[in-house]
Amino acid sequence: MSKHTMDAAAGTPVIELKDLHVHHRTRSGGLFKPSYVKAVNGVDFSISRGETVGIVGESGCGKSTLASVLVGLQVPTSGQVLFHGKPAIKRNAAMRKEFGRSVSVVFQDPSTALNPRMTIQDILVDPLAVHGIGNGASRIAKVRELLALVGLPQSAAEVTPSNVSGGQRQRVAIARALALDPDIIVADEPTSALDVSVRAQVLNLLSDLKKELNLGMVFISHDIQTVRYVSDRICVMYFGQIVEEGSAEQIFDHPTNDYTKKLLGAAPSLLHL
Repeated sequence: MSKHTMDAAAGTPVIELKDLHVHHRTRSGGLFKPSYVKAVNGVDFSISRGETVGIVGESGCGKSTLASVLVGLQVPTSGQVLFHGKPAIKRNAAMRKEFGRSVSVVFQDPSTALNPRMTIQDILVDPLAVHGIGNGASRIAKVRELLALVGLPQSAAEVTPSNVSGGQRQRVAIARALALDPDIIVADEPTSALDVSVRAQVLNLLSDLKKELNLGMVFISHDIQTVRYVSDRICVMYFGQIVEEGSAEQIFDHPTNDYTKKLLGAAPSLLHL
């Protein structure tokens, strides 16, 4: 049994954040008295394989900053980031490579996240080539497998992203995120740039993939309705802090925080589902 399989079996978090702070310097402060925005202010958070954790809150609440820390794009001001139980803020080359394989991201807008000049096959081969996985033939076989996994026809491999629809482009972005067989996918508003008609399809796909591949998924959105649809556990963020956390059922049926109640009030139809 591999280390990661044992971790998953034991329910050990793949990533754990402890008392995390991220402060951004603002332009409004003076040279000697700089002012700071506390984008993330004392957050504890963990994600394990096989669970979907939704992070919900309005724009500016710190959820995208938290996502940046989770995928290794942002260094926190203070606090701990643990990766499979080991400190991971200052990573050596080996840990960076392992982290890059283990944690993938799906961005909000697939049209800006995908290189418009590359064919879809090249886009999906790229992460395998960067990590030195397989040879030419095995990479092409992996592309075929990934396209089937996300419900795209094999003919999609030969075209560029502009030749497929927005929903199909997001499927390509999801396929790329799965190329390295990650433990965790961080999906930052993955459906908000899509037409309403294809949102449910993409959400269903993410939910199916999570079950099929035993993925951990962090699903970030301003829309509590969408978060409820996919999440096992929900964290409500407000001004850089997690103000309420619980199972999706608990948050919807027995919210305790006023801000959570306000978010639910914006989606009243859900309360009767």
